[in-house]
Amino acid sequence: MVGQDPSASAAGGALENANPLIYRRQGERPVTAREEDDELPDAIDDREIFDLIRSINDPEHPLTLEELNVVEQVRVKVNDAESTVSVEFTPTIPHCSMATLIGLSVKVKLIRSLPERFKVDVHITPGTHASEHAVNKQLADKERVAAALENNHLLEVVNQCLSGRP
Repeated sequence: MVGQDPSASAAGGALENANPLIYRRQGERPVTAREEDDELPDAIDDREIFDLIRSINDPEHPLTLEELNVVEQVRVKVNDAESTVSVEFTPTIPHCSMATLIGLSVKVKLIRSLPERFKVDVHITPGTHASEHAVNKQLADKERVAAALENNHLLEVVNQCLSGRP
């Protein structure tokens, strides 16, 4: 949970999901001539958001959220005109204690990467986690997110998730 030590179970030795399924990564998106043209407006789309979050590291495994199928492009919705981004993520197991940390990592990555005009909504795919309502409530609460990011240990763990592979 936000505000608690999210690495406690990972650091304690036993992994919650010691043998997760690993999925094939999508290829990189080719850059189009339109996207390279600085004279044309470049709307932010679903794939651009997916590309930002796909390489976030899982807190328990040396794998990315894409490789664990925690994030998928089909679960990313962007409305550039209304400045909204919505990301659903799917924990690998229904009782994943890392769900809030994963959601927080996704949210932080998007807040750091997108223009301030965007409202970012990160939540668990409905029906995939035992505590989805509680986790979603925490991730939607600006004060809780801000307080979590003031915790140096928690911020360090989030930054490790965002740092890419060692």
